[in-house]
Formats: sequence, C-alpha cells, structure tokens
Amino acid sequence: MKTIKIISIHILCWLLVLGYFYGGYLIDGTTFSKAALNISMNFIQLIEFYICYLWVYPRFLKKNKLPQLIGGILFTIAVFIALRYLIEEVLYLKWLGFHNYDDGTTAWAYISDNIYWSIGFIVTPAAVYGIEQSFKSEQVNRKLKEEVVKAELSFLKSQINPHFLYNTLNYVYSLAIPVSDQLANAVLRLSDLMRYTLNDSPDGKVRLDKEVEYLESYVALFKMRFEPKFYVDFITEGIADQKIASLILIPFVENAFKHGVVNDEGQPVRIKLKVQNKRLSFEVSNKISHAQKDHSSGVGMVNIHRRLDLIYPEKHELLISNNGNTYKSTLILNL
Repeated sequence: MKTIKIISIHILCWLLVLGYFYGGYLIDGTTFSKAALNISMNFIQLIEFYICYLWVYPRFLKKNKLPQLIGGILFTIAVFIALRYLIEEVLYLKWLGFHNYDDGTTAWAYISDNIYWSIGFIVTPAAVYGIEQSFKSEQVNRKLKEEVVKAELSFLKSQINPHFLYNTLNYVYSLAIPVSDQLANAVLRLSDLMRYTLNDSPDGKVRLDKEVEYLESYVALFKMRFEPKFYVDFITEGIADQKIASLILIPFVENAFKHGVVNDEGQPVRIKLKVQNKRLSFEVSNKISHAQKDHSSGVGMVNIHRRLDLIYPEKHELLISNNGNTYKSTLILNL
C-alpha cells in the first residue's frame, strides 16, 4: 500500500472509533470532567497504539525476538501509565482543579488498573499489523506467481536457440578439427559452456566441482583469445561434495574480464574460492580498465543480486570494494 492510502485508512478508522466513543454525548450529554478524562484516555491510547504499530511489532514480532517483544510491550505499558498519571493526576489537578483517581488509591491499585486499560490497545495494533502484513504477503506471492509464469514462458521460448546453437557448435567442431586445433579447442570449450547452461536439476543446484569446471572452461576460452598476455590466478580450496545454485558465480568472473585488465602480469585477475565448515567464500579482484567500454547496463549483476535474495535469503553476504584502481567482489554463502 502507498503511504497516503495507509494514512487515509487510519484517519477514517480513528474517526469511526472516536465517533462511536463520543457520539453518545450528543444524545445524553456529559460533564466537562468526564469528557476531559475520556479525551486524555483516548489520546494516550492513540500514542500507545502507534508505539506498538510503528516500533514494537515491526521490529520485534519476529522469530527469535520474543524477549525484545516482551520488553517492548512492557515499555509501552509503562509509557501508558506514566502519561496517564502526568496528564490526569498532575496537569488536570493543577490546571482544571480535578483528577481521576481517589486520593487513597495505592500505587499497586493504580498500576494494575492501568495495565487493564492498556491491554486493549496492545492487542489492537497487533491485529492491525498482522492483517496488513497478511495483505502484503498476498500481494508479494501474487507478483511472484506472475513472475514465475513469465519466466517459464520466456524460458520455453529461449530453449530453441540454445539447443540449436549447441548442436551447431558440435558440427562446427567436427569441421574445425582438420583446419586448426586451436579453433577446434575453442569451439569445444564453447560447446561445453553451452551444454552446462542447458543442464538443469530439480532444485536448481549443482555440485560445486561442476560449477568450478564451468568457470575453468570460461577462463580457458578467454585465455585463447588473449594469450600469450593473459594473466589470471585461479585458486580453489576445500571443494568436496557441496552443492550450489547453478551459474551463481560466473557473473563475477564475467564482470572482471569485461571491466578489468587481463594482460598485466604485475596485477593479474585473482579468483579465489574457498569452502570451510559449510561456508563458501568467493573472491574476484581485478585491475580496473579505463579504456572505453560499452554502455550496456549491468544486467548480470542485477540478476545476481535478485537470485541471491531468492535462493539464499539471509544466508549470503556480498561485499564490493572499489578504490579507483582495483575492483574486488567477495561473496560469502552459507551452504
């Protein structure tokens, strides 16, 4: 919901509630003191409502935050009691000459009575917040379903060309063997890359060693293009039978080759993949090329952010550093 719409709904609801509370005064009438005490009560309940609605529940109504939630509710009750005492027992007595509770009321009786009156506006914002989050979740789920349908249609449309290209590359490879070993190897590498992108698994994940082989083929293909002046350090450590989302690492290498310098022996492109205790660290650093580049948008990196949020929610960390000379990206995944 847009902010203006939410504010409008809140104003309308409060007008209805207050109209119900004070509508009887127009029929039966009331005393000044009773009206003043009702106004102070509703004003404090309004404050209590929005402390819970805007702060307590959005921050603490989450898994593993029960102590903070209880603390926030107790804080809200304490604010309710303190404000009611200040307005009705201090300010009203000083300015209007009357107050709410009898002079003989004990502190415990006052506190327990106000706890009772505060409970309603602790529960109400919880219900409002819960309903609002339910509507938001429904909207998100509907949009996700629409995106899935669009993605599936787009994927089905795109399948013809990759398969055709893969089969054609195999044919070109057979023609290239008598002509040039280098050309044949380049076609074979490209064919392997294409075949890997066409492979799929039910959960969208592949063995990490297969993902590394894909990266190595990609690097080898670029090496054919730029050798002998092609300098890349590719180090792996701790690879076993782990699984990872397919093609989640390649955009970082693509970005390094596209925007970096690959022919500087003193500052090569560095790729390091390390797995330890189900924690994967993938670092790619490169010297920044200041030569004119194409102005295409960074669709690959935008997509990788989106995929990380969907596949590894709260299980990944992406760090980017750029000092004007070196660009470094570090991806950390909890496998």
